Amino acid sequence: MLGICRGRRKFLAASLTVLCIPAITWLYLFAGSLEDGKPVSLSPLESQPHSPRYAAAGQRERESLEVRVREVEEENRALRRQLSLAQGRGSAHRHGNHSKTYSVEEGTGDSENLRAGIVAGNSSECGQQPVVEKCETIHVAIVCAGYNASRDVVTLVKSVLFHRRNPLHFHLVADSIAEQILATLFQTWMVPAVRVDFYNADELKSEVSWIPNKHYSGIYGLMKLVLTKTLPANLERVIVLDTDITFATDIAELWAVFHKFKGQQVLGLVENQSDWYLGNLWKNHRPWPALGRGYNTGVILLLLDKLRKMKWEQMWRLTAERELMGMLSTSLADQDIFNAVIKQNPFLVYPLPCFWNVQLSDHTRSEQCYRDVSDLKVIHWNSPKKLRVKNKHVEFFRNLYLTFLEYDGNLLRRELFGCPSEADVNSENLQKQLSELDEDDLCYEFRRERFTVHRTHLYFLHYEYEPASDNTDVTLVAQLSMDRLQMLEAICKHWEGPISLALYLSDAEAQQFLRYAQGSEVLMSRHNVAYHIVYKEGQFYPVNLLRNVAMKHVGTPYMFLSDIDFLPMYGLYEYLRKSVIQLDLANTKKAMIVPAFETLRYRLSFPKSKAELLSMLDMGTLFTFRYHVWTKGHAPTNFAKWRTATTPYRVEWEADFEPYVVVRRDCPEYDRRFVGFGWNKVAHIMELDAQEYEFIVLPNAYMIHMPHAPSFDITKFRSNKQYRICLKTLKEEFQQDMSRRYGFAALKYLTAENNS
Repeated sequence: MLGICRGRRKFLAASLTVLCIPAITWLYLFAGSLEDGKPVSLSPLESQPHSPRYAAAGQRERESLEVRVREVEEENRALRRQLSLAQGRGSAHRHGNHSKTYSVEEGTGDSENLRAGIVAGNSSECGQQPVVEKCETIHVAIVCAGYNASRDVVTLVKSVLFHRRNPLHFHLVADSIAEQILATLFQTWMVPAVRVDFYNADELKSEVSWIPNKHYSGIYGLMKLVLTKTLPANLERVIVLDTDITFATDIAELWAVFHKFKGQQVLGLVENQSDWYLGNLWKNHRPWPALGRGYNTGVILLLLDKLRKMKWEQMWRLTAERELMGMLSTSLADQDIFNAVIKQNPFLVYPLPCFWNVQLSDHTRSEQCYRDVSDLKVIHWNSPKKLRVKNKHVEFFRNLYLTFLEYDGNLLRRELFGCPSEADVNSENLQKQLSELDEDDLCYEFRRERFTVHRTHLYFLHYEYEPASDNTDVTLVAQLSMDRLQMLEAICKHWEGPISLALYLSDAEAQQFLRYAQGSEVLMSRHNVAYHIVYKEGQFYPVNLLRNVAMKHVGTPYMFLSDIDFLPMYGLYEYLRKSVIQLDLANTKKAMIVPAFETLRYRLSFPKSKAELLSMLDMGTLFTFRYHVWTKGHAPTNFAKWRTATTPYRVEWEADFEPYVVVRRDCPEYDRRFVGFGWNKVAHIMELDAQEYEFIVLPNAYMIHMPHAPSFDITKFRSNKQYRICLKTLKEEFQQDMSRRYGFAALKYLTAENNS
């Protein structure tokens, strides 16, 4: 009803305007030439009726008035057209559905003008066609393979989520690596009204492997060709994007363009902005056939239902086979084949305006695009050099890209109010658990942290490692934040085996880490270090969650559970592998203890043998770990016995024992209720003891803690009484849980705690 009223008001206003403008115009012209019945005088000099200046001024005034008359008449005609449109729309509104809300239809590239109703053909809000409903799901397909591509996908998705107002359904054609990374990322991201489905790229290789491809994207660069066959049969349309895309507008505007397709148009593409397909880049340059400059396939609108009816599979295959007889291979992957098909069938294409795919490879005509339009919508880094392309405006585009690269992804977890969303079991369980907590509890924030879901990006850098075939391989497990980053190179020099690290970082810090790692010869030479980013959220350092993330993605049979501020002795990796066999860890529940020492010196000549270490202990250069502040933590290791031991020896669990151990991969996880500082390792060792693990001290192994500034969490523990009270409460609750799980055997932990 409101829509009808607004339509009538606009109709009435337009009618009055059309009727009144001619009268107002001539009144203006008449009044402009007379003032009290006399010609208007602009200055004393110009008031002389016979002066040349007066004649010239009169001529200029007449010409100005004639121009104004023409302008007013043109406005009059435009208003009549608008009036005619308003009448048609009023009729449509009276017979249509008024309950739907729609997104803006794609226009000419000037979204501000579009919203103001100035753009021709869309000159008012009512003139826009109702094409994208408020809660209509937009489908997006992306081909993604490997570790690095997953990082690019995240930035692309952030830019889409930032602007979007509609539910999204991502269809990801991914290899096993990218699927593992992105499935975990989206699961922990928990963005409302976003659905993700995966399609096995490795199973599609046979569909395109017969096509030789020289492009750096490899075989995965050809997989857009088989999307009609890969995506669900009931999916009618999809936006297909490269991973190196950044959105600067709501993707619904692009989705709306589907409604502009006519006849047999089934592909929406932007013209290629380089001279590649013109064949004049260098002597004897011979590109695949294309229509004019050809089209770029970084952004594609696919009408899947019509493509299937046209037998797209047969069409592109026949074209590729024919062209490959002369071309031998593709140079630009799927783009060459799409263009060859379009050359034969130009009617298939709906040409998209250039701003839907501003291509920033070297020597492109993209500058002409953004000179002609004022609203760029999609930026495409379609060059192997990516952000290092030659473009005089590259800093502007780089800053746009970096905005999303470092943007806090947690801020994108926003609801689309008014749109029903699919039930998410994980989200519902989380809300139920949180609702059961007492917000008046002084330890509420500690308890809440246990249920916080942290966005997690596995394998942030390339990882490549095959465990040793003798089943003795050991992975060093640790966690860290940005202030411990300097320890990584030293650890890599001391430990040659695989490493699994969980890093607690913000989005911006993750990029700083990436730059640090890529600038380090030591780190870049190591492919057996897995870096898993757990993104910051909440006020506590989730130390045990980080340990669990690093443990969960260990690929070897055994783990060395360490901390990032310890340097293992040289050769410890090989020594532990031999000890695994010697102590038969495969068939027994044992935890091998690596004795821990510390130095207070920032510069240390690291001991190369046990004898050298003992000498440094005697000289006071080294100490047993936490000897000065927390003796109970490592006293059961029995350092006096270790000094002379030549064979492994067993020790008993004692209260507050927290050694660094080597265990099988199937050992229990760390308890997440312990965050920040205090009792995080103690609780884990207690659970190992409850599960009847034997603690065996290795006689020729050692690790040394390096000095550093105190962490923020230990400072809070020392200065905040409530922090210490809550930690004590959590300890008591943990011990009660242990009694319930392990029965009578767990009573000793309560007794030991009371006696300590």
